[in-house]
Amino acid sequence: MSVSEHTPGSVRIGWIGAGRMGAAMAGRLAAAGEDVTVWNRTRSKAEALAEVGCRVADTIADLRDHDVVFTMVSGPADLAQVLTGDDGLLTDPDHLPGAVVDCSTVDTETSAAMRAVCTQRGVDFLSAPVSGNGKVVRAGLLTLVVSGPEETWLKVAPLLDHLGQGATYVGEGDAARLAKICHNVMLGVVTQCLAEITVLAEKGGMSRAAFLDFLNKSVMGSTFTRYKSPAFVHLDYSPTFTPLLLRKDFDLAFVAAHDLDVPMPVAAAAAAAVQATVSSGRVDEDFAILLDLEAHNAGLELKPEEVEVDDGLSGGGTS
Repeated sequence: MSVSEHTPGSVRIGWIGAGRMGAAMAGRLAAAGEDVTVWNRTRSKAEALAEVGCRVADTIADLRDHDVVFTMVSGPADLAQVLTGDDGLLTDPDHLPGAVVDCSTVDTETSAAMRAVCTQRGVDFLSAPVSGNGKVVRAGLLTLVVSGPEETWLKVAPLLDHLGQGATYVGEGDAARLAKICHNVMLGVVTQCLAEITVLAEKGGMSRAAFLDFLNKSVMGSTFTRYKSPAFVHLDYSPTFTPLLLRKDFDLAFVAAHDLDVPMPVAAAAAAAVQATVSSGRVDEDFAILLDLEAHNAGLELKPEEVEVDDGLSGGGTS
């Protein structure tokens, strides 16, 4: 299949949601020369994007006649509200966008319900969850997985390319939601494995920084292990993704695995470790606290290491 030709600025883009992720993504579209109009419940967050070339909508209704509207909101209830709630995007049958592209993290049921509403109104709907956070977006490393009508995907793919490393189309319906769940299960599995080997190395006499530097330079290193290394070295658990959210994705994965008869023994072991972090009560920190739990179980007391560590995103060390 081929992606359609596209001239920046030729498509009228609406954007709903200017939180940390939404603002960074909308800003990249505007910086690429696209015509972007942003609405956010807290108007000041949308107004901040005027500096990078975005227009600001007074109401969601101002976006109804746009060619495509992206949504990047915090959860299922918010997505339903901005699309079908009072004065929502889809509530005026005489004024509707050409397509909705939802980049939010929502469950398959909510996504399917919103897809059904869009279909009833003749609006195409793409599920397009993302991998990354605001810093990843700004570094140009965001990735997206997309499902829905293939014709719509081909039309919006050039827009998605502006957001980072591009998007991957995985089929019709809500296949993208399952792909994102699988992705997040691997986050948990890899982080638990990283915690185990890091504790083993430190208890054997190495500094965490030295071991992780070696690992990240080897074939086993990855964008993710480099990105997580500062948290492991400095014991900085400022949340990017919490154990509660990770546990939810494991639970969703196990439901899908049951329905599809897929054994997941390694994921089950990692899920038990994630559950232990939740049971400890440390639910507002980053899921990198898996390192603390592993160290505790190994009888190792961790201390922050004051060493600069390259996170692989900023082009240099982070203190």
